[in-house]
Amino acid sequence: MASREEKCGQDIATRDAYGAALAELGKRNSRIVVLDADLSGSTKTAKFAKAFPDRFFNMGISEQDMIGTAGGLSLTGKIPFASTFAIFETGRAWEQIRQTICYSRLNVKLVATHAGITVGEDGASHQALEDVALMRVLPNMVVIVPSDGFETRQVIDAIAEYEGPVYVRLGRAKVPAVMPPDYKFEIGKAYKFRIGSDVNIIASGIMVSAALQAKEILIKEGIDVGVINMSTIKPLDTQALLEAAKNSNLIITAEEHSIIGGLGGAVSEFLSENHPITVKRIGIKDTFGGSGKPDELLKLYGLTAEDIVKTVTEFMSK
Repeated sequence: MASREEKCGQDIATRDAYGAALAELGKRNSRIVVLDADLSGSTKTAKFAKAFPDRFFNMGISEQDMIGTAGGLSLTGKIPFASTFAIFETGRAWEQIRQTICYSRLNVKLVATHAGITVGEDGASHQALEDVALMRVLPNMVVIVPSDGFETRQVIDAIAEYEGPVYVRLGRAKVPAVMPPDYKFEIGKAYKFRIGSDVNIIASGIMVSAALQAKEILIKEGIDVGVINMSTIKPLDTQALLEAAKNSNLIITAEEHSIIGGLGGAVSEFLSENHPITVKRIGIKDTFGGSGKPDELLKLYGLTAEDIVKTVTEFMSK
């Protein structure tokens, strides 16, 4: 369960929420085991390790072995959570995830932290901007990008109950609390803050906060804007997408990921075949990131509320 502080709007990093949720989950479910690639202090799995040392495995800097071991543990009835930075989990171990986990549809949970450009000063080598694309293309894989700490804790509880492989993408920096206290996460179910008659913004992760800020600005300008939190990238909530597309003239996608292969790609693929409408994708535009403070990088790469507002007003003025 989320803490009262999270429900009341406290900023928290999604990786911190993950660590807390995992430790609580361990008390309730003895089948939970955790693997980490020597980054447990950063991924926050150290909290679980301290509470349940007999169910925690530091695999060292050996991501491929971590994935193989997680697969083996799942075959014994355990529910393995395997964590490291997103660039290493999805990049270095992609073949093992494909061949071992997804091909056999093993019950392994991949929870990766430090995704996106808000990793900050660590620079391009540590900023996974392609991880959603790498995981989304794999058959049997569920892909989830929570928007805040409150949602993250619910996601961790939900995937422990789900039978099959799941990839969860978390960040390094603190993010604003955006989900309402009565929100209940379901795999494959989007949350509709509101449906607009002019424009609807489909966002995930940290960009849900930017989308909500943009909505407030645009509504004051007389533009009816809706916002949907599409935290499950795969499977998409296609009913919510169709409702948004049928009620507006423009769909905007917003994500802290490459515009190729992520949320924007998934939305465009579905709508082009089922309800063609103009889609503008806001994300990293086919380039690597750079070193800097998170807020500076969000501005540099066009991932702010102001960038969403600019895209909408340019379209509406045509």
